[in-house]
Amino acid sequence: MKKVRVNEQHLFEVDGDLVNGKAWAANLIATGDRFYHLLHDGRSYTIEVLQQDAAGKQCTLRINGRTYEVGIQDPIDQLLDQMGLSSAAAGKMAQLQAPMPGLILDIRVQAGDAVQKGDPLMVLEAMKMENVLKAEGEGIVKNILVAKGQNVEKGFVMMEFE
Repeated sequence: MKKVRVNEQHLFEVDGDLVNGKAWAANLIATGDRFYHLLHDGRSYTIEVLQQDAAGKQCTLRINGRTYEVGIQDPIDQLLDQMGLSSAAAGKMAQLQAPMPGLILDIRVQAGDAVQKGDPLMVLEAMKMENVLKAEGEGIVKNILVAKGQNVEKGFVMMEFE
């Protein structure tokens, strides 16, 4: 099942031909490079794709003259969100949460350090494996809320960023 968010206000769950658990039938026809015509429930809609970010699963659409920001989360994105590893957190980071219960083995940054996407932040031992937790985006380390040797639970906020 996919989750579709429109203008950060409306959330729809899409599973095949079901939208929010109800049958949804429509006829969509490409009429140009970025243009589509949609027929649904006796209504006609003209759609223009203004901007598309396939990697980020985001797009901006103009439907009958009104602009909509649309984001799509597939099951993998939803799982990453639940683990505190949101794929949407690509730009600036607000915090680092423990993706699973474990023991902090090493902290590789200090408050005030600037980090870039992919930089190692700390090492978390979980299920007898060492997991290097890396920055999901850029930011400056504001606070480190854990210490080496500390046990953490899943979702625990371990680091904050500016």
